Amino acid sequence: MPVLPPYRAADERYESMSYRRAGRSGLDLPALSLGLWHNFGDVNPIETQRAVLRRAFDLGITHFDLANNYGPPYGSAEANFGRHLAQDLAPYRDELVISSKAGYDMWPGPYGDGGSRKYLLASLDQSLARTGLDYVDIFYSHRPDPSVPLEETMGALHTAVTSGKALYAGISNYSPSATREAARILAELGTPLLIHQPSYSMFNRHVEQVAEGETEPLLDTVGDLGVGMIVFSPLAQGLLTGRYLTGDVPSGSRAAQGKFLRAEAIDETYLERARGLNAIAESRGQTLAQLALTWVLRDQRVTSAIIGASSVAQLEDNVQALTTAPLTDEEIAAIEPLAVDGTGRWR
Repeated sequence: MPVLPPYRAADERYESMSYRRAGRSGLDLPALSLGLWHNFGDVNPIETQRAVLRRAFDLGITHFDLANNYGPPYGSAEANFGRHLAQDLAPYRDELVISSKAGYDMWPGPYGDGGSRKYLLASLDQSLARTGLDYVDIFYSHRPDPSVPLEETMGALHTAVTSGKALYAGISNYSPSATREAARILAELGTPLLIHQPSYSMFNRHVEQVAEGETEPLLDTVGDLGVGMIVFSPLAQGLLTGRYLTGDVPSGSRAAQGKFLRAEAIDETYLERARGLNAIAESRGQTLAQLALTWVLRDQRVTSAIIGASSVAQLEDNVQALTTAPLTDEEIAAIEPLAVDGTGRWR
């Protein structure tokens, strides 16, 4: 790939993107945010990363979602983002929302995982060093840790905000009841809970359901609390794209690699449902991926959907989802029997 020239952001970058308020906060996020989970590690071409980030911002995507262990290897997505920020996006820092998380395995020993104050705040310092940032806009507890008092985990988020190292506090992968308790603790400390980040797609609808031991679905929880929701894996690790509609598993695909998606997921049940959804997408002039994004954004309680992109073309295709008319009641009804939770379950 040729070396890119110096970057100047497109003057029209805010003309086509839509923005949504995160709950009852004052923060707007783009309807589509760019996640750096899979495509910004050291194994990915640097110039492709740079081109995707530039194009994303030119299209009005102002939010870039990171975590401490994104890569591979761990930490490399943050380090590479920091490199691109310094090269291209630093003049636009005040137009960007940059998030990071800690909660999963990051370094060896008892202090490199979980929800302790020790781990979360040390990880945040490391994330700031890797990215070259003075602060992140949102810092998340990436997962609940039942071995650590929730007061300690939320207290660490509160400290991150009051120390100036983060502007907002978020949580990810928390149950509805744990979300309510986290919001209560943070409110008492004086740091509101801004946002929750769960998985959500046509094939993973847990946020709409009442899980065992819970009294309400997560969507109702965040709506009642006035907390934003930003969803990851809206394309179900690629199942809600055209990649597998023939029934084949392309070499190099996630299903072929078997890390986040198993090849066995491409079964007849999946194919019947995915092809049915693809037919609905085609009737709307959309790709299957675009329909999947339109669908998760149909609920205004969803602030933003996080997309990944391994190329500029893939990014542009996903953003096109925002140019099509909202789903009609008839289209939603036609989608319903095909959008079945657990279809093609990934790891």
